Amino acid sequence: MKNKQSIGHAAALLTIMIWGTTFISTKILLKDFQPVEILFIRFIIGFMALLFVCPRRLYTTNRRQEAVLALAGLSGICLYYLLENIALTYTMASNVGVIISVAPFFTAILSHLFVKSEDKLRINFLIGFVVAMTGVALISFGGRELALNPMCDLLAVLAALVWACYSILTRKISSFGYSVILTTRRTFFYGILWMLPALLFFDFQIDLSRFINMTTILNILYLGFGASALCFVTWNFAVKVLGAVKTSVYIYMVPVITIVTSVLILKEPLTWMSVIGTVLAVAGLFLSEYSGKRKKEDMQNEFTE
Repeated sequence: MKNKQSIGHAAALLTIMIWGTTFISTKILLKDFQPVEILFIRFIIGFMALLFVCPRRLYTTNRRQEAVLALAGLSGICLYYLLENIALTYTMASNVGVIISVAPFFTAILSHLFVKSEDKLRINFLIGFVVAMTGVALISFGGRELALNPMCDLLAVLAALVWACYSILTRKISSFGYSVILTTRRTFFYGILWMLPALLFFDFQIDLSRFINMTTILNILYLGFGASALCFVTWNFAVKVLGAVKTSVYIYMVPVITIVTSVLILKEPLTWMSVIGTVLAVAGLFLSEYSGKRKKEDMQNEFTE
């Protein structure tokens, strides 16, 4: 079990390392694509990749399970990314980055309310949350004045809440006992279906001429195969093994990965604010994870009926 937990932590870390670098691909693609176009294309690729890897069909035992999968597709695939992208369109990216990092706190609250668990909201989690959020703020703002846009910042808060809902639903899905690849693929399917009505409200275009550029193709494939197909499988596996709360705290690492990547790849300057913020974000993660005296047996989460 201890070895499986280590694999779960490794899966969560790998996921966050890739998700933390996707901003580069997205930034490049936004020159030719709208956010909703990138979103739709990447999950179509992700769905096809998972279908190729595991062509078996998922047979659920009842409509309730199917409904949970559909809600996961609505929350984690459709609503989260739409809310985040709309917020990014009208407010500062740094605002969104900080607000989205609140997701682990929402996950802990929802888990405490709806999941039967021996784990309680410990003081170390709250302290770690405050320390990590301080670090995230230093990384994102770097000394700049916080520019609020109440309506759009609210969308970012809703995005964080929606992701917390997705994490709880993922934990519930893991209790069904199906293959992680199959459930992730079914979630993608529902997410794409939920996405279709949204395409009608945006200027979605089918222009294949935009795919003649190799840079565009490589970035699309990175988002589709890496950030979507691979990462959602590894994230859902981590949630299955570690639980929703423990996995969600890795979100604190996203700004850290982002700042490191921007320095190494985009050659952006590294400030003392970023260094201090990185240290605090990592410290917050370890504080949130620290549970004091280790128990002989790992605690298992069971959902209320």
